[in-house]
Amino acid sequence: MEFLIEYGYIGVFIAAFLAATILPFSSEVVLTGVMLAGASYWPCMIAATLGNFLGGMTCYWLGMLGKVEWIEKYLKMDKGKIQRVQDWVYDKGSWTAFFVFLPGIGDFIAVALGFLRANVWIVAISMFAGKAIRYWVWMEFVFKVQSLF
Repeated sequence: MEFLIEYGYIGVFIAAFLAATILPFSSEVVLTGVMLAGASYWPCMIAATLGNFLGGMTCYWLGMLGKVEWIEKYLKMDKGKIQRVQDWVYDKGSWTAFFVFLPGIGDFIAVALGFLRANVWIVAISMFAGKAIRYWVWMEFVFKVQSLF
């Protein structure tokens, strides 16, 4: 972690990207370290949000590599039912990408949305918004705590 903190904004970007993939990693530790070292607010926000967004979209694209036929073959699900789920995800479920920032399940949501071919534009907008709000809340928390000391 110290290695990434020493790299400042680039370290924040890398940590955020890694944290958004299926690797267990905490970008908040690196972000907090960089912020406490005196880094500026907006470059930290941009680096963290972009890194985490691109990592999340990587999970989405990895999901797209899967074949829906696998569900039919290995889970013995009806093709019509699979198509109805895909249609729902494409139309309405794409907005669930907002919650990709959630620890533990966020990566699985992103992969599932890719696997089910959710609307990439809605996924991207929702995911970006969720991740930006997450880092904004975290950074405001760190600044509030820092001002107490």
